[in-house]
This record gives sequence, structure tokens and C-alpha cells, in this order.
Amino acid sequence: MNRTDTFTNKAINTIRFLSADAVQKANSGHPGLPMGTAAIAFTIWTRHLRHNPVHPKWANRDRFVLSGGHGSMLLYSLLFLTGYGLEMDELKQFRQWGSRTPGHPEYGLTSGVEVTTGPLGQGFGNGVGLAIAGKHLAAEFNKPGFPIFDHFIYGIVTDGDLMEGVASEAASLAGHLELGNLIYLYDNNHITIDGGTDLAFTEDRMARFEAYQWHVQEVEDGNDVEAIDRAIQLAKEDPRPSIISVRTVIGYGLPHKAGTESAHGEPPGDEELDGAKRALGWPVEPRFLVPEDVLEFFRQALAEGDKEEKDWNELVDRYCREFGEAGDELKRRLENRLPSDWAQDLPEFAPDPKGMATRVSSGKTLNALALKLPELIGGSADLAPSNKTWIDHQPSFQGDCPEGRNFHFGVREHAMGAIVNGMAVDGMIIPYGGTFLVFSDYMRGALRLSALSHYPSIWVFTHDSIGLGEDGPTHQPVEHLAALRAMPNMLVIRPGDANEVREAWKIAIQRRDGPTAVVLTRQNVATLDRSIYSEAQNLKHGAYVLADLGGAQPQVLLMATGSELSLIVEAGAQLSKEGVPVRLVSFPSWELFKQQPPEYQEAVLPKWLKKRVSVEAGVAQGWERWIGDEGIAISIEKFGSSAPYKKLYEEYGLTVEKIVEAARSLLKEPVDK
Repeated sequence: MNRTDTFTNKAINTIRFLSADAVQKANSGHPGLPMGTAAIAFTIWTRHLRHNPVHPKWANRDRFVLSGGHGSMLLYSLLFLTGYGLEMDELKQFRQWGSRTPGHPEYGLTSGVEVTTGPLGQGFGNGVGLAIAGKHLAAEFNKPGFPIFDHFIYGIVTDGDLMEGVASEAASLAGHLELGNLIYLYDNNHITIDGGTDLAFTEDRMARFEAYQWHVQEVEDGNDVEAIDRAIQLAKEDPRPSIISVRTVIGYGLPHKAGTESAHGEPPGDEELDGAKRALGWPVEPRFLVPEDVLEFFRQALAEGDKEEKDWNELVDRYCREFGEAGDELKRRLENRLPSDWAQDLPEFAPDPKGMATRVSSGKTLNALALKLPELIGGSADLAPSNKTWIDHQPSFQGDCPEGRNFHFGVREHAMGAIVNGMAVDGMIIPYGGTFLVFSDYMRGALRLSALSHYPSIWVFTHDSIGLGEDGPTHQPVEHLAALRAMPNMLVIRPGDANEVREAWKIAIQRRDGPTAVVLTRQNVATLDRSIYSEAQNLKHGAYVLADLGGAQPQVLLMATGSELSLIVEAGAQLSKEGVPVRLVSFPSWELFKQQPPEYQEAVLPKWLKKRVSVEAGVAQGWERWIGDEGIAISIEKFGSSAPYKKLYEEYGLTVEKIVEAARSLLKEPVDK
């Protein structure tokens, strides 16, 4: 073995045992993946990955996605070795309170972590989104001699990733879209938690990816750096997305656990770990050994990355000088600035008792925004005509049209969610994904990660209630608003008329610290006369006083969201005619209202005004916070039915008459002033 091979093995073993030592010290974690894939990671990070550790957000960096996030110590070891500012003390605090080395990689917590992974298949889908963003930006900005965007997305994916349905959905779309900038290395170790993959995973995986129109290669030895390197080189030259199946041994080196399920998710134990070190010629002590020459080798990434980025910055400067308007747009996008006039010329919807569906006003607002925001791109899970998510006069993104701004995600809600998250985290585009609200169930894993990771994804959910009508209970969401609201950091907005829709979109565009779900109707709702009722821009507060009717201190408060807003407006008018002073509150977003100062909350929902009625076409769960002990929630506590929506609203008690009746019942007792 020549010196080069000896040093390469030394560097690989540094990754391997740095990871295993951290797992053993924590007495918790997954040593098998880092030990088995250390050579794969070494090859990617030292021979292919273009990155700058001191500027992890450099726009044209290559991205690395560890889709098998349970093997997180592999990534943390690489981030430490290459100089991302993750110190040795952090590795020694793996999986401990307050550390930057949690059990699974978390975006925003640890510098260099591109996406949050762990729930299997999500990282696979995120990588597809990152690849789409890269191709779209290249089509938008690159010019002859100016390859402003030419980066690759690398990833390590696992058996578990390939078993999850979200990965199959995402792989199918990636092949169709010819994402040649996407390269995954498959940790093919034949082991799952239960045992061998022959227990439940026996199809020809690579034949499946060939059918998905991927470029497929196989490497027989997971420690053969040269073979892995050659395969990656070939993948970079192919116009299709690539997957390289690399035959690895989980827990490589462990004398008794290597190649077994026990290497997956439990610390090896001191004796087993020492045995692996002896078998691979590594000192048993000290733990967390990093030879100086190995650290010096890995830290070359600092100088190389700095030069790569400086060269790119010079290219950008020349581009901006030569291409004027395009250069200005590139600079704006690189600086994550919205155009100064982005919110001008949005539609102002005239009062109309017949109104329009909020999905329709959403489509009109989306198209007005798209004229000012070229970074606004997205689509639906085969529902664009229903969701109104199509950007007019723009093509769809296809393999031969990466400049397209409309996406046909197909009937793949879960993949759409993971892909939009990947697009969002790229940072230079504003992506959205749409489907029926009821099918948010199909993408809940991706929704949860968007909230957990603070991705600025925008979710457009239409057909939001039994107002869907004849399609019946399978398509009528009743519990879904409550489910979305239960998710920390998910901003849910259910606008009550067309002008509130416009304001909801403005909030979604500006929000950069988490996802926004805009929830919209299929059926028409009245467009309120804002010369009579408060301005829709008050939606930014989450809830606001729409009107105080009756000319005296209110005796009862009616509040509603979405399509039920027009119902409380009618009910309030009837009660005031009967001599009952009424406060009407539009309540499109609980999350925004919770963020308001106590003084504002008290001004909208005064403590003394305890006679309250909430109206929403969904389960009442959560409304008790806002209506209090004396309030009444008019809601739906069972599944819907198939019938015209007006009949359904009547049968389910979502009527002006029922609201008035509820208010009267509260007023039988003296008002507490």
C-alpha cells in the first residue's frame, strides 16, 4: 500500500472513529452509518464538494444532504474537520442538552447543515427541491461565459430512505425533470433495524431507478475511494439525476456487530469499539483522536473554499457590469431583498355580496405578485385549475424548460412538500405548493419539518371545509385546521374575503422564519364593504374588530374565520336591528393574534365581554381559549356528507339563524360589565 493509500485510510478512519467515539461517549446514537460510509463521505467532501466553511451560505456552493439523518455524527465530524466552527467540545456533547450536535441534523442550529433530516425520505425529497432551484436559477441568470449557478447536490441515502414512499414520489419527478445536478450515493448495506433487507425489501432497487429515468451505477466496495470517485465523475457528466449504489458494511470494523442490525442504533460498547480500532490499525487511546496531518489536510477546505468563492464573486461583478438590468436583479436576489414596489398594484376587490371563492382571489393576487417577484414559483399536486396556483403567461418547469415557474408536481403531495422545502431553503426563490386542505394529511411529515426548521415555505390549501359540497366527507376537512394550528411555528391564515386574501399573501411573502398555510374556500364568499367595516390590512394582527354594531357598548361578541365571516356579519346586522349591540371580530390567524401585545388583545377581546360566539366550519378544538367559559363554539364535530354546500351548511347548523340563536341564549343572563 503506497503512502497515498495509507494516508487516505488514516483520514477515513479519523471520520469513522471520531463519529464512533462521540456515539460511545453519549451512550446513544447510530454508529453504523458513519462507520460504513466514511469512505463515501471522504470522497465527496475532499474530491468533489465545492464549499466555503467560513461562508456556509455562499450561493453557488455545492450542497450535501445526509438523508439518513440518524447518522448525524458523520456530518458533524466532517463539519469539524473542514472548519465550519463546530468545535471538539461540541462533538463531545453529542445528543446533549444545548449542544449544536443533536441526534439528527437540524437546519439553522448547526452551521453547514443544509436541511433537517432524520424522518427518512425527507432529505431525499429536499435534495430534489435544491436541485430544481439550482437548475431554475441557472436558466434564469446564466449567460455564455458566465456560469453563475453550476452547483451540484450530493447526498447519502439509505435503505430506509428508499423504502419511504416520499422518496419514490420525489425520485419519479426528479427523473422526469432531468435533474442532472443531483447525485445520490446509496448506502447499500443490506441491513435495517429489524434485520436484513431481505425481510421486506427485495425488489431490484436500481432497476426501479432506471425506470425512473435515473443514471444508475454500482460500486462493489464501499471503501474503494477510487471507484467511488470515478462513479461520481461519470454522474456529473450525465444529464440525468444519478444514484450510485455502494455496497457497504454497516458498522465497518466492529468485530462482532459489523454487518448486523445491532450496529445501527446503539453504541458499540467500549470493548467492541476498541476491537474495531485494533482491527483497523487505529490507536485505542485517546478517544476523539484527530492526527495533526489529517486535520491539516481537511482544513485545506478553508483556503480552497475562500478562493472558489472569491473567483465566483469576481465573476458576479463582471456579470453585473456587463448585463446591467440582469445584474441588478441578481444582486437583489443574492441579498434576499424584495423589490421596493413588490406590494404595489395588488388587486383591490370591490364590495360584492355574491363575492368570489377565496381560492379565486388568491389566484388573482398570486398573479399580481408574480409580475413583481420573478422568484415566486410553485404549483400544485395535479390540482392547479382547482387551487388557482398557475402563474399566467409562464411555462411549466420541465427538463427542457428549467426557466419555467409553474410546477406539475403530479399526484404526489408528500414529495411536493419535501421538494418545496428544499426549494425554500435554497434562499433565492419563494416557492409555494398547493393541494386540497384534506390532503395536507398526505404531506404532514414535510409540513412538520417546514415548521420545525423555520423554512419559509408557502402552502396553499383550498377546498377548506364542508363547503366543498358534493364530493363528500372523504374530501371535506373538518379536523385539519386544528391539526395545522397544533403545529408549533406553522402560521395558519384562513382569510374571510378577497381583500383578506390579498393581505394573507403579503404576510406569506414577507415571512422568512417559518412556513405559512393559506387556507381557502371552494365556494363564493361575500366581499365586504371596507368603507363600513375595518380595513383588511388589519389581518396582520391575526384578529381585529371588524365592526361594533348597535351604537352602544357591545353585549355579545361574534367571531369567525374564512367563509363563516360573512355569516357573523349577517347575524350581527340582525341582532343590532333587534337592539342588541354586537362586536364582530374577524379572526383569520390565531398565531398572529398570539404575537400581539396584551393591550391589543384586550382591545379586541376585552375580558369584560364574556358573551362570545365563535363560528368555524371545523372542529372546535382550541376555540375555548378565545371564547372562554361562557362562550359558545358553533362548529362541526363529525365528518361531512355529500350534498350541495348550502344544504350542508343548513344541516350542520352553520347559518345566520343558529348564530343569532346562540347569541340570544347567552344574553338570557345579565351582561357582566
